[in-house]
Amino acid sequence: MKKFVLLFFAFLLLQSVSFAQCAMCRTQLENNVSNGDPGIAAGINTGILYLLVMPYLAIATLAYFWYKSSKKNESKFGQGIA
Repeated sequence: MKKFVLLFFAFLLLQSVSFAQCAMCRTQLENNVSNGDPGIAAGINTGILYLLVMPYLAIATLAYFWYKSSKKNESKFGQGIA
């Protein structure tokens, strides 16, 4: 389990910045950049990355509490039926 956690954080810290946009967003942002307003493009990219990370954080939080609960029940009731 420790290897998985270390590997997860290594991938999380070593990831490259991604610039994912839909076609309509890209067109609008290219127009803004060509008109001299690059701030909106950076904000949109940050927002997209924020929306990308939130489901993973929610699932990780649920998994953590599920794991914690299962360990608590295991210690309370023993190793189960064997």
